Amino acid sequence: MVYVLLANGFEEVEALTPVDLLRRAGADVKTVGITGKTVTSSHNVPVVADILPEDVCFEETEMVVLPGGMPGSINLNESEFVHKLVRYCADNDRYIAAICAAPSVVLGSMDLLQHKKAICYPGMEDGMTLATVVHQNCCVDGKIITGRALGGAMDFALALCTAIMGDAAAKQVANSICYVSAE
Repeated sequence: MVYVLLANGFEEVEALTPVDLLRRAGADVKTVGITGKTVTSSHNVPVVADILPEDVCFEETEMVVLPGGMPGSINLNESEFVHKLVRYCADNDRYIAAICAAPSVVLGSMDLLQHKKAICYPGMEDGMTLATVVHQNCCVDGKIITGRALGGAMDFALALCTAIMGDAAAKQVANSICYVSAE
């Protein structure tokens, strides 16, 4: 199961593009409302989450996805549940994906990017202590997948598809939506 964590103030495209593309690829995906069943994005778009934190089965987790946005990333980082699930993934060799502010604000604060290649929203690199910052839309380093920002959400989502469903499934999704990489 892929869990996409939504907290008030999340960036819509960074959250819903992975949900859309992963589902097109055939992955089991659930959105989790960290701040309630209806979560309001950074641009005041209400989204009804599939489930709440108490419905998450840690053992079934294949990947956790942390969208960026402000104050969404801060709200994610302030959640004890988010820290427990992310730490579970780190300790059990599961994928952890974060985009925009989330790599710096959440993963950086949890010291999960040390000695990893990673990317985040430009200007927030200081939060990624001891990470090797790369300059591309998406970066995969082992089980850590990071994305730069909304502009790279498609590359980020396709990298998640590759990780969970394989390269052929990701290419099929990319072809079906007529996607051509900017990189």
